[in-house]
Amino acid sequence: MSKPRALLVMDESSYRAHFDRERLDRLAGMVALDDPVWVDELDSPGSQERLRKSDVLLTSWGAPQLTAERLTQAKRLKAIIHCAGTVRPLVSDEVWRRGLRVSNAADINAIPVAEFTLAAIILAGKKAPFLAADPANQTAWGHRDGYGDLSNFRRTIGVVGFSRIGRRVVRLLGLLDHARCLVSDPFADPDEVRRAGGVPADLETLLKRSDVLSLHAPENEHTRGMIGAAELALLPDHATVINTARGSLIDPAALESECRSGRLFAILDVTDPEPLPGDHPLRSVPNIMITPHIAGSLGTEILRLSDFALDELGRWLAAEPLHAEVTADLLTTHA
Repeated sequence: MSKPRALLVMDESSYRAHFDRERLDRLAGMVALDDPVWVDELDSPGSQERLRKSDVLLTSWGAPQLTAERLTQAKRLKAIIHCAGTVRPLVSDEVWRRGLRVSNAADINAIPVAEFTLAAIILAGKKAPFLAADPANQTAWGHRDGYGDLSNFRRTIGVVGFSRIGRRVVRLLGLLDHARCLVSDPFADPDEVRRAGGVPADLETLLKRSDVLSLHAPENEHTRGMIGAAELALLPDHATVINTARGSLIDPAALESECRSGRLFAILDVTDPEPLPGDHPLRSVPNIMITPHIAGSLGTEILRLSDFALDELGRWLAAEPLHAEVTADLLTTHA
């Protein structure tokens, strides 16, 4: 029996990061591949011909959306294994209409994001990023006015969104001495939250009590702008807002106002728009630290995504249950 034929669809930088010789050899042992093994578009006659012959796609960053038009000739296609996180920009209604199997590596991509978030929470407790950027502190020692209690002991961290990343963050917070973690998520099982080490809470209660607010909700019509002026006003003085989810969850003007006043602080790894223009008002606020979307998998972390995707491909080939199957219904509440 001939091997199923696979096609890799992603931009060149993603392909180079995902597939070194070891992983290409492993892939070639599992499926039939053409030369070159990857394309970065699906509209040219050559790419359409490759798609027509493919049984499974391995996709990643830079892959075009799988629209009905692009899938017209893909009669053999049965599965899409995404070597990265969310498949929201990739799939279309046509994917679900055809009953294509879809899997992603979002659980694996959650690992570095949760690690980054824990580091940000710890640094936020000491206000380290903001003190480091304050010229007045270059010759000072110890506590300074205007930063609040510089401590990670007995702090309350509010986690909004008990997502793949959110629940990892909750578990990691067990490393902090006597930290209290409140979790707000209307879809979360309260017992699961408690087992992870968190305390279920409504959003208003969480905001009023949180020394650090960490956002992990998906982006959808219900969550865009969910943290606006009214919500930020509930946070205690000197609280820090951390966003490693999606920039659209926060009203940027409201956040700028609260941080510029000196009342709040923020660590943003995601922004709206992204990337943030160099002259955007958020960039000039000393109480805000902005990183260029680095929390997710980068460098050698990307190989971990590839390994999971190849494992998932092996399960699909063996007709075994996929460990990270994505459905249309699941996308309504998950990234």
